[in-house]
Amino acid sequence: MEQKSQFIGQSGAFLDAVERASRAAPLSRPVLVIGERGTGKELIAERLHRLSDRWEEPLVTMNCAALPETLIEAELFGHEQGAFTGATRARAGRFEEADRGTLFLDELGTLSMGAQERLLRAVEYGEVTRIGASRPQRVDVRIVAATNEDLPRRAEEGTFRADLLDRLSFEVITLPPLRVREGDIGVLADYFGRRMAAELGWEEWPGFAQHVGEAMENHPWPGNVRELRNVVERAIYRWDDWGQPIGEVVFDPFDSPWKPVATSQASAATGAAPATTPAVATSTRFDQVSDLRGAVDAHERAILEHALGANRWNQRQTAKALGLSYDQLRHAIKKHGLTDTD
Repeated sequence: MEQKSQFIGQSGAFLDAVERASRAAPLSRPVLVIGERGTGKELIAERLHRLSDRWEEPLVTMNCAALPETLIEAELFGHEQGAFTGATRARAGRFEEADRGTLFLDELGTLSMGAQERLLRAVEYGEVTRIGASRPQRVDVRIVAATNEDLPRRAEEGTFRADLLDRLSFEVITLPPLRVREGDIGVLADYFGRRMAAELGWEEWPGFAQHVGEAMENHPWPGNVRELRNVVERAIYRWDDWGQPIGEVVFDPFDSPWKPVATSQASAATGAAPATTPAVATSTRFDQVSDLRGAVDAHERAILEHALGANRWNQRQTAKALGLSYDQLRHAIKKHGLTDTD
């Protein structure tokens, strides 16, 4: 089976991570891959599978963060027909689909404690039980899990099972962020640039102007390789001076002089009072107040009416503007009998 992974880089930290994956690949032991978003955790999982004896069997991927908690266990372990509302037919889970192959669990840290417990039993005993089934079935699955969280700290805090962490960390491969991969930014940018130029039908690749290369080297790359690829491809498709080195790069695609400005920022610039924090004037003369409670209630109602109107009756936004909790604002609205038609 053809290997789809593309590992581009020459820095020591990057090559060390790739080498550790290559050494761990032949062993059917769990591997935990740790790294920031965009560092290539899924590519490491693919390498672990392709270089193992399981390479001809399925590599099944599950993003644990992409499913609601109520469906996680059904996705992992499957279910029988009628096991719950909507289960109109029996369905195999990801463990069964990955039998004799590899199961890649991305965003492992998002699993609930209940799902962690069932995952632990599957890893320990090599058995899974579909929801609604009475008997477990054997599965032969190699687990590769990935996260960008500090799982040892979470285990100490009691929000992640320490015994599951022990089971999944036969080998731990921590991927370096792009900003510390000395010499790799230029290599990756050139690779992505050549590929994008070919996709656009350019006859030759002109490369990047020196100032663009320096700008990319100095950028912190919070999105790592995925962000770099987007930046490079965006710069190339926007470049009109074909044949000349790419002379402009945009790191933030959302940056624009026309982007919406938060109300508080706009007010600070103009000196006007922001709509979300209204200041309500009162004409009440203190020496004419004979009913303190009534005067306070009237003033409170006026403030609420003004704030709700200014925020178009968005109650959460109004509560934030007035420094109240959502429940406190709801109580005040009920107290004064306010409606959005007032």
